[in-house]
Amino acid sequence: MEKPTPDPCCAAFGRRLRSLREERGLSQEQLAHIAGLDRTYVSSCEAGRRNATIKTVERLSRALQVDPAALVSDVCK
Repeated sequence: MEKPTPDPCCAAFGRRLRSLREERGLSQEQLAHIAGLDRTYVSSCEAGRRNATIKTVERLSRALQVDPAALVSDVCK
């Protein structure tokens, strides 16, 4: 069975999340720990397979020390 194609907005969010994480020199595991999330959840978000909730965006932005808008602005254009 083929894997479904990620939603374009989720995929763009995932690319932004990965970019910000890598800029800070964090592994997925480190980011997940700081944000209080599971590493597999962070991985799924970065791959565009998860539609992150507002609460998750807030946790990730706090862990990355950015405004939540840095994660979501312009990702669905």
